Amino acid sequence: MTGRPDYEGMVSGEGVRVALACSRFNRFVTEGLLEGARDALERHGVDPGSVAVAWAPGAFELPALAQRLALSGSFDAVVCLGAVIRGETGHYEHVAGQCAAGIQRVQLDTGVPVAFGVLTTDTVQQAVDRAGAKDGNKGAEAAVAALEMVNLFRQLPQAAPSAPGTLA
Repeated sequence: MTGRPDYEGMVSGEGVRVALACSRFNRFVTEGLLEGARDALERHGVDPGSVAVAWAPGAFELPALAQRLALSGSFDAVVCLGAVIRGETGHYEHVAGQCAAGIQRVQLDTGVPVAFGVLTTDTVQQAVDRAGAKDGNKGAEAAVAALEMVNLFRQLPQAAPSAPGTLA
């Protein structure tokens, strides 16, 4: 036993400012994700006036939008919402993979929690089901994860400044 504290984020939105970065492509799906995220945030105490929505053309553009929102200093977390549905061409692997990698990179580079609420499905029906129809709402799940990370980060010691000659 080390005597060091355990850290665990609570799902509480009190005083939390959230940006919802949403893809317009497959809007019939992403609007369900957005509705689920907004509902979850409000149910967990986020003031609706502290939630902003920004629309990107598609999932591929979400990382750039998330980066701009995270760097603005106006938000404690960013929740990315989108739907990439496998088609008959190879674009699925490129869009889904680059979107996921980009969103992860934004979170790592900025230190701002960025939640991944981007569906990557084989069929339209799977996407609809995960956006609130049958299989819950992945937008709500991503919003809850973002709140947990905000509260976890608030508990952790501040990052130490980089030493000369080390990566920042």
